[in-house]
Amino acid sequence: MTNVMLDPKIPTVPTAPAAAPAAAPAAKSAVLDDAHVGDIKGALGTIRLDDTTPRHGLSARLKTLLAIVGPGLIVMVGDNDAGAFSTYGQAGQNYGTQLLWTLLLLVPVLYVNQEMVLRLGAVTGVGHARLILERFGKFWGAFSVIDLFLLNALTLVTEFIGVTMAAGYLGLPKVLSVVLAAAIIIASAFTGSFQRFERVAITLCVGSLLLVPIYFMVHPKTSQMAHDFVTPQMPGGAGQLAAVMMVIISIVGTTVAPWQLFFQQSYVIDKRITPRFMKYEKVDLWIGIAIVIIGAAALIGLTAAAFAGTDGFGQFSDTAAVAKGIEDKAGHLAGVLFAIALLDASIIGAFAVSLSTAYAIGDVFGIKHSLHRGVKGAKGFYAVYAGLVAVAATITLLSNGYTQGLITQFVQVLAGVLLPSATVFLLLLCNDKAVLGPWANGPRTNAFTSTVVGVLVMLSLILTASVVWPDISSDAILWIMGGCGVIGVLVAGYFFTAGRTGTKEDPPPASGRGCPHDRTGREDWRMPPLETLGRPVMSTARKVGMGALRAYLLIAMVMVIIKVVQTALNH
Repeated sequence: MTNVMLDPKIPTVPTAPAAAPAAAPAAKSAVLDDAHVGDIKGALGTIRLDDTTPRHGLSARLKTLLAIVGPGLIVMVGDNDAGAFSTYGQAGQNYGTQLLWTLLLLVPVLYVNQEMVLRLGAVTGVGHARLILERFGKFWGAFSVIDLFLLNALTLVTEFIGVTMAAGYLGLPKVLSVVLAAAIIIASAFTGSFQRFERVAITLCVGSLLLVPIYFMVHPKTSQMAHDFVTPQMPGGAGQLAAVMMVIISIVGTTVAPWQLFFQQSYVIDKRITPRFMKYEKVDLWIGIAIVIIGAAALIGLTAAAFAGTDGFGQFSDTAAVAKGIEDKAGHLAGVLFAIALLDASIIGAFAVSLSTAYAIGDVFGIKHSLHRGVKGAKGFYAVYAGLVAVAATITLLSNGYTQGLITQFVQVLAGVLLPSATVFLLLLCNDKAVLGPWANGPRTNAFTSTVVGVLVMLSLILTASVVWPDISSDAILWIMGGCGVIGVLVAGYFFTAGRTGTKEDPPPASGRGCPHDRTGREDWRMPPLETLGRPVMSTARKVGMGALRAYLLIAMVMVIIKVVQTALNH
């Protein structure tokens, strides 16, 4: 008898005999690190490798879900990090709750992007960075991987900036706080136990719920928040358009950050989750999305309420000032809880970003990379992890408040600008039949993701236009949005039509009712070893399109730098 084990003290639940598999698994796994194969040892339970019994009954399914919970929850809660506190605080302090609608629009974007990477992780057993390099070659893959390394390094600095802001409000020594936070971040990963690390991470996720009592202590107007959550609007006039667009793109960049794609895929692999447990991992992802959106909305709402009608409204500076504003509104306890929540968010964000980078480097350079291994068994992996944390902590201690503000704002906007590039690579991988086989994208997912890329490019176009022409009119903005909308509809229509008219030889799409293909045996299908796969052919049109996107994003990055510097100089 096989069963799910949550704890030796918890009785096991018998399950029915396993049904015969409909299709034989691949003869050889593509998994790069043998530590990624074995029992699933989650923070809240364990599933043995030989446990192939179907889950019948609420109790068995709940135990399985508890064992699987982790990747989706951690990647989402880790997204509400120090940069998120700063971005949502800026939105609330400067524009009230008028930008809440952006969070609602990001829910499907969050799910579709993260569902694709968890599917890639479970089916391939190979990290995101390695897949990009192997399937697109060094020339194209280097763009995506270099983007990740640069952005992650800067993002990690913002996490330690969050630590200094929280420590400053609480009256703690800056140097001691940063050093202690770095020590906790490093020590938690250096236990040689995936399960112990995940328990620490999930404990920190629970700590993010501190925002709930703060919300009720500040008591924002719920009816106004509900209205602004579903009613799109643009605060300010034409002269403020560039600043508003910076905040909107920051919200996009901090809510749907590129590092999430790399982290989720590698963490799913390290947790040893296979396609059999895909539906449970999707539930885990939805739990994380619900928490991150509720937390983001609470941050915007409580900050808006704290500064409404005060001299500080519209004058955002940093999260330490937000904590002081909350204290003035709801008392010292509320301010202390906010600072503790910021400290918690900074640490879990640093966990996720550091791991994302260490996993990617391990994938690219063939270094053993797993939290299941001790330090001696994966020296390079742990050295990269610890080195990143140490360097980021050092940079933070050497910087001043002015520099920290620039870095924080720049990182969030840069993440939003680079997101289209990361999403394009993700979309191409999920349409690669050699990689995903019967798990490849269906036409609906392709159409939606293409639309998302179009919207993200549109936002960066508007930001670029507002930098070049500060007094750009709303009519011009509407023309840009309309043009991008038309192009997006045409591209989405192409993908949807192409997906529905695929050849009989094509593997079945991964979604959509009425599918004409038989998907029997998907749970047992895994990607063959990478060396056995033929390199996909890059058409001229695809090369031109990717080259044009990269060129445009480089221009947009320059414009972001100009706008951030202009904003800093104006203050």
